[in-house]
Amino acid sequence: MSERSASERSAELERLACDLVRIPTENPPGNEGAAAEFVSDWFREEGIDATLLEEPDPDRPQVGARVGENGPTVVLNGHLDVVPAGDPEAWTTDPYGGAVEDGRLYGRGSADMKTGVALAMLVARDLAPEIRSGSLSGSVVVHAAMGEETADPGTRTLLERGFDGDYGIVLEPTDFRVATSTKGLSVYRIAVEGMATHASQPDAGTNTIDEARPLLDAIDEYDADLRQREGSLCGGAFATVTEIEAGTDSNLAVIPDHAELVLDRRVLPGEDPDAVDAEVEALLDRVREEHGVETTWTRIQTYASSSIPVDHPLATSLRDGSAEAVGADGGVGEPWGIEAATDARNFVNDAEIPAVTWGPGDLDQAHTVDESIALADADVARNVLEDVVRAFIE
Repeated sequence: MSERSASERSAELERLACDLVRIPTENPPGNEGAAAEFVSDWFREEGIDATLLEEPDPDRPQVGARVGENGPTVVLNGHLDVVPAGDPEAWTTDPYGGAVEDGRLYGRGSADMKTGVALAMLVARDLAPEIRSGSLSGSVVVHAAMGEETADPGTRTLLERGFDGDYGIVLEPTDFRVATSTKGLSVYRIAVEGMATHASQPDAGTNTIDEARPLLDAIDEYDADLRQREGSLCGGAFATVTEIEAGTDSNLAVIPDHAELVLDRRVLPGEDPDAVDAEVEALLDRVREEHGVETTWTRIQTYASSSIPVDHPLATSLRDGSAEAVGADGGVGEPWGIEAATDARNFVNDAEIPAVTWGPGDLDQAHTVDESIALADADVARNVLEDVVRAFIE
């Protein structure tokens, strides 16, 4: 444990998390640069080697930092990007003001996941003296990655460029539950074709909105079927239309000849994305055969699912430490999988590094108006994380 007092530790964590929240890093469009420079400068001021990596996108740098060169290595992963805040007038506080009220930090990214980034930075800094003195034989790596919110290969690139290790902890908000499994998703853009005509003569054309109706019905049936299948620690699979557009690029009096919708298919551990593609294609074939609706499709985004054994020592250690710190309520001491996709998939699937998703804060706060996190929980998480990492790099 750091020699700083509890109050000093709380104050510096609050200050660092606030500073990060106050740097807008919305994705899209993806403007992580200022935050990456902040993180890189902070590490260098603390005497820690940090690289401002301009891959995979030179306009969107990210940071990899390392303390130590030998022994077992734990990678602490966080992402710098946040989803757009939307209308600031809908927020009670400035989404990028970093306000603290009644012990909660408010702002876009407070829960998802700049407080997690701050935890990684501070734990690496606090363990650095023991690593350098040789009393800890291992190493700590920190990721401040770009592009997690849109499946960009930020974390994967950091791992490929040598910021890897033997274990990974992805510091997303899980309310102290340890996720050994993560859901994935495949996102599809589906186009429906019709024939344009004047709205005063609708029967002279084919309204693509009407053509989309049986497709929407078929997707509802597909979703119902998925919900009946066996689930996982992450819950069940779903198929949801998240966007639909038709007629927006023409005159108001024109029957639209083209519609596009976005289908979000949540993918469970063990499901093959290619097999999911085949299910979607079969669905569209059936709609064409039964209703004459012509469609084309493209998979536009993919997050792979991931899984490691629930009794992996890293998972067990974090579960035990969390349950001791906050109690076993809410499933903290039980095996669990997270419904959301996380960059744990890059560790497990791409780099073959066992990784869990864990952190303070409630996932329900992610992507919401007035997003916030209890700073007292962040303090507890810092202590748990420091103890667990120290045990794995002794």
